[in-house]
Amino acid sequence: MATATVNGTELFHELRGRGEPLLLIQGMSGTHASWGEPFRAALDAAGFETVAYDHRGIGFSAAWRTPFTLAQLAEDAAGVMDAVGWESAHVLGISMGGMVAQELALAHPERVRTLALGCTYSGGPGSVLTNAAVAQELGAAMMSGDRERALRAGYEVNVSKAFAAEESNWTAFREMATSVPAPLPTIMLQMQAIAGHDTSARLASINAPTLVVHGTEDRMLQVVNGRAIAAAIPGARLEELEGVGHMFWWEQPARSAELVAAHALG
Repeated sequence: MATATVNGTELFHELRGRGEPLLLIQGMSGTHASWGEPFRAALDAAGFETVAYDHRGIGFSAAWRTPFTLAQLAEDAAGVMDAVGWESAHVLGISMGGMVAQELALAHPERVRTLALGCTYSGGPGSVLTNAAVAQELGAAMMSGDRERALRAGYEVNVSKAFAAEESNWTAFREMATSVPAPLPTIMLQMQAIAGHDTSARLASINAPTLVVHGTEDRMLQVVNGRAIAAAIPGARLEELEGVGHMFWWEQPARSAELVAAHALG
């Protein structure tokens, strides 16, 4: 565990494992802890050296109060690679992190060995952001001031109904979510950045071998988004996980690591 000065701020990052370098880019409100130990351990076993980090203003990274774009977060991702001494790496981005990964692959193609995009969105024709009912449910919970309500609402819309029905799964999620701070003002800035995201017209220029993973029961970003991205990136492969929600790596850590490893390592 370490911090590094990246583009004018201190970013926390955690390097572990041995093998091929894999940069992990988390989504909105996500932190290094949001990958979960089962998934990280499966990546270790698959032969990756991984770095997970906290975006500016969240987790153990320094506080941040001014707006940013996803392109700027992509420069942060490149800066984390510099901090750990990687000239290039395999890249896995999920949700907002998948949007950041798109920008990284477009701005710095030479640094991305392979690209894996999970439960994410490109903007433009054929893309769909979170529907109004789900957004209102989350917004009301977040603004209620009741942390337990906010955590539970976030959990229930991010996993499938079948997964949420098992109480032990909630216990593990809650423990993770309360272990690292996720300040509401930073989440609002992330939402603002997402609203301006649109790579749809540029995806055809991505030349990194690309895997797109999406759960069919994703309520945050519907599976049509994954299909649109896979159709737009030349040679991209789409893997749909039947009955799985937004946090597919949380619901199916072994299968998710297997897909990433098969894609990156062959």
